[in-house]
Amino acid sequence: MYKDEYFFPIVIEGTEQSGYSLYFPDLPGCVSGGDTMEEVLHNAKEALSLHLYGMEGDGDEIPAPSNLRDIALDPGDSCALVEVNMRIYRKRRQNKSINRVITLPDWLNEEIKQSGANVSQLAQEACKSYLGLREKPQGRPYDETVATV
Repeated sequence: MYKDEYFFPIVIEGTEQSGYSLYFPDLPGCVSGGDTMEEVLHNAKEALSLHLYGMEGDGDEIPAPSNLRDIALDPGDSCALVEVNMRIYRKRRQNKSINRVITLPDWLNEEIKQSGANVSQLAQEACKSYLGLREKPQGRPYDETVATV
């Protein structure tokens, strides 16, 4: 079972003149950067959310975060703590729309155009009706993918 809230330390390298890079000592491969400190902290939050979401999707164990006092810093580096709310991030990712290509007879496409209907909305309503659904079933994990069929 994964937690809804995580706090992980980051190490920030660089200067405002050269730009900043950051990494999470406890999460190899989770890196980002930015031109300003504000941008770095925003990008760190996004990188951490995406990285943890990927680990959850792969069934990986999420390590315990290091204590800020235990992180060795090079001269000029700084350290900060980044918080993410995975419950909100998961919900945002799972409700993201995907693109699907559908095939319609030309005459039906023309009728839809003339009616001014929204094809995506019609397709969603038809799929929900066919499956007997009103909304996304609770408790089912759905991964975000961009699908073209």
